[in-house]
Amino acid sequence: MKVWQADFYRRPLQDDAGHALWELVVCGAAGEFHVEAFCSQPAANSAWLAAQLQAIADDRPLPDIIQVFRPQSLSLIEAACKPLGIAVEPTRRTPTLKHWLQQRAEQYRTMANYTGQPYAPVELEKPPPAPLPETLWGERWRFAAIDAGDLVPVFQHRPIPILEMPEALLPLRLNVPSTVAVPGVVIDGGRQSMQLARWLQQVRPVSLTYIPGEPDGLILEAGLVDRWIVATFDDREVAAAAQTFRERLSASQGLHFLLVQPDDTGVTYSGLWLLQSDRQIGH
Repeated sequence: MKVWQADFYRRPLQDDAGHALWELVVCGAAGEFHVEAFCSQPAANSAWLAAQLQAIADDRPLPDIIQVFRPQSLSLIEAACKPLGIAVEPTRRTPTLKHWLQQRAEQYRTMANYTGQPYAPVELEKPPPAPLPETLWGERWRFAAIDAGDLVPVFQHRPIPILEMPEALLPLRLNVPSTVAVPGVVIDGGRQSMQLARWLQQVRPVSLTYIPGEPDGLILEAGLVDRWIVATFDDREVAAAAQTFRERLSASQGLHFLLVQPDDTGVTYSGLWLLQSDRQIGH
């Protein structure tokens, strides 16, 4: 399967008429190529994008999937890809593209049409975290951990209705030693277990973050920029477990998991997601 990564957005540059310049950056997911093209803001539309993608395809086959991390790019790239038969995947996990965008940002400073405007190439504005819908919340939750060497054998071949274990996040791929404790969060959903799992699948979990405060909070990063409040707490024991969760992330390359189950019997599960901290995937 051929995968490209793409970004299309305005840069801190302008044309001779004073219009902001937009730039299309396309690269292979494995870094095998990268292409850039500028257009003036009035010409920034899906037709221009489709023509550029076709031009890139003169030198290589069109991909099966184009991955996009920027919400402002998504609808335009989707519109350009639809007639070309290319699927578009919104995902934060575009490390090759983000690396190239950071390099490009340094090059803009040397260009004659550089405006000097503040520009952060891969940072996105995120809304405040929203509460998890009350109708979905289960009976209880807790921090947990499982040895990296046991993660795949325990879950991969179980009959779990929703199972997200991307190959790129498997401990072996991340070079996480088998004895390292991979942290996670377990939710006993009770009667809401399957409904909660389906909702989580729709919002596309990315990572869980512990935020100390008054009270402490557990935040789910999802989609491209969405954030959800999974729980707030002021219990000392839970706070200690949260601190352990955060410390274990360093040893696990940011790898962690979210498990939803009806109860704590270990007989059935509703959903499992392997996740990785934002800081490990380039914001």
